[in-house]
Amino acid sequence: MDALRATPYLGTSRKRRLAFRAMTVILALCTLVFGSLLPRGLAAGEDDVRESARLLAVLLDSGRVAIGQNQELINDPGKGEKGFTPEVFAEQTIALFKDRTGHDLKNLQNAHIPNMAKPLLKRLLEESKQTVATYQTVINMKGIKYKGLIPATFGTETGARFQLWSGFYLKQIAPDHLLRNSKNKADEFELAAMHRVGNSESPRERDQIVSEVAEGGKSLRVLLPLFYNKACLSCHGEPKGERDVTGYPKEGAQEGNLGGAISVKLPLP
Repeated sequence: MDALRATPYLGTSRKRRLAFRAMTVILALCTLVFGSLLPRGLAAGEDDVRESARLLAVLLDSGRVAIGQNQELINDPGKGEKGFTPEVFAEQTIALFKDRTGHDLKNLQNAHIPNMAKPLLKRLLEESKQTVATYQTVINMKGIKYKGLIPATFGTETGARFQLWSGFYLKQIAPDHLLRNSKNKADEFELAAMHRVGNSESPRERDQIVSEVAEGGKSLRVLLPLFYNKACLSCHGEPKGERDVTGYPKEGAQEGNLGGAISVKLPLP
């Protein structure tokens, strides 16, 4: 594993992390001083809020899927320039989102979705591209097998970027027994919801959500469960305990097991 974490990568990674931390501090200060950066006048009913939260969760996961589909290319140590630019990533994410929702992010103005969702989806796509942009240098380095950009890191960093811009909760989470990054730790509502979903024998419908009114009717919480597919098992499958490319021990998961969720909380009118 030490060979995979070569010195050039570590140096670049430290610079990227420092830059990201600086950006988060600046955005946090802006939010503190000026309030949420979300345009005013986006009041919506409960159904619209629920659908807006669902679409945000699906878009974040679509970006995760796009990263996963390009993982072999991203980590190819024998190739320099990969061509996996933020623009290429965005095109793939837009296509995945349209396949899952029927909505075209290139034509949000005319999309039949809640008005509240339109600026939020637009911004989330931009924040997703920014995450990919921060990894461009290391992605295009030859001789390094693990580049640090995987679906999980993408989800964590992009959710944080979006939350700092909007003030709205958007987070990739994992159950405690699968938790690799403390930033993805779930709260009580999320743990209970994942427990119910993970132990349910009901058929699992695509992009089915769990939702609950919270804070005395002031907000709506929405959780989109994430289930392991075949691509996920290269890091999370068998043999249990074997180190994956990131250096973590595999969990011994099976295809279809619950692996985590995307959690969203939006204000109710």
